[in-house]
Amino acid sequence: MYILKKVVLFAVALSQLVPVGCAPTPSENIKTSELQRRSARYPSVDQRLFNFGKTQYFAGTNTWWLGHLFSNDDVNLALSDIAATGYKVTRVWGFGTTNDASTSTDVYFQVLNSTGQYFNYNTRNGIARLDYAIAAAEQYGIKLILPLLNNFDDLGGINTYTNVYGGTHQGFYTNTAAQNAYKKYIKFIVQRYKPSTAIFSWELCNEPRCSGCDPSVITKWATEISAYIKSLDKKHMVSLGDEGWLTSTSSYVPNFENSYAYSGYEGVDFEKILAIPTIDYGTFHLYPNYWGYNYSWGSTWIEQHNAIGKKAGKPVVLEEYAVPDGEDRLSIMGAWQDTVINKTSVAGDMMWQFGIKFPSGAQPLDNFAVYYGTPEYQVLGNQHAKAMTAKKGTVSALVATA
Repeated sequence: MYILKKVVLFAVALSQLVPVGCAPTPSENIKTSELQRRSARYPSVDQRLFNFGKTQYFAGTNTWWLGHLFSNDDVNLALSDIAATGYKVTRVWGFGTTNDASTSTDVYFQVLNSTGQYFNYNTRNGIARLDYAIAAAEQYGIKLILPLLNNFDDLGGINTYTNVYGGTHQGFYTNTAAQNAYKKYIKFIVQRYKPSTAIFSWELCNEPRCSGCDPSVITKWATEISAYIKSLDKKHMVSLGDEGWLTSTSSYVPNFENSYAYSGYEGVDFEKILAIPTIDYGTFHLYPNYWGYNYSWGSTWIEQHNAIGKKAGKPVVLEEYAVPDGEDRLSIMGAWQDTVINKTSVAGDMMWQFGIKFPSGAQPLDNFAVYYGTPEYQVLGNQHAKAMTAKKGTVSALVATA
């Protein structure tokens, strides 16, 4: 039955969200005691690292599609293999908005249109799919980063708000009606899942940008929205989800002042964001070939963000990094991983993206996917996860300038 309910905001214990008998069986490759330890507490900041029951470095991955899969078997297989890899964290889209439910063929959680704001409680293609993914993550001892908005149009980005409430993409951050609707969605998601220890952090947006804006626009928005989330849930961490853009005023940009990643053009100032009290840790992404840099520059970008994190006294996470299939990913991404482990105190890194063959035949993956069980994955996935978990102590911050 197709069910859309008018916005009703309430807290629901996670055990009430998944029908009895639907929770998956933990992977036999992971000891039950390890799963219990991973799942027993809310992750938290411990100086420049995170505490998952013990304070440690971590490796993780991205599975944007986990809460958008129609098949429970697909969810279970993905989480089983992620746990068997030794990954601690994966990133899953916590958004899914459409302006027209009648034409949507995807899972979606919210409808915004001229008649109002609605949440989709349909058990086949609504919030029940995210319910299941979060309950399954608890069973497998995996923590989830949930971005609550997308900068881009896929699956409900900023433009699904401006389509209804008017204005431009850049104007979203100061559009009162759009922000009120976004806060209602935040409240719906946060109150629904805040009892869960599977949540690693709430994320304000996947790769927020305000192209051509002064960075103060997003800094002010991030300050307000992160404080709002903290007012709803004081137990979980909050992050922005940005790419880590720097500005020409940064002390970490010699020799790069006039280039894209250091220009402030996308309206984000990583250093200012990290200084917000209600932002618990910093995020940055890495796609050199799409930003106009050589792959070798990637290690410079990593070292610079590590140095900024050290100065701020907060953890930083390399939240996305990828090289397309067909290139020498073992050498390129392996060099970045070596930088993370041996030259920085970056708290964690998360490869984009985890790949498997889904039992249902679903195909949500792109050409960046590194497939579980392949020789490439053995090195970039399994071996790296083991090395990150085993890493001890801190590494002196290095400020790369060339």
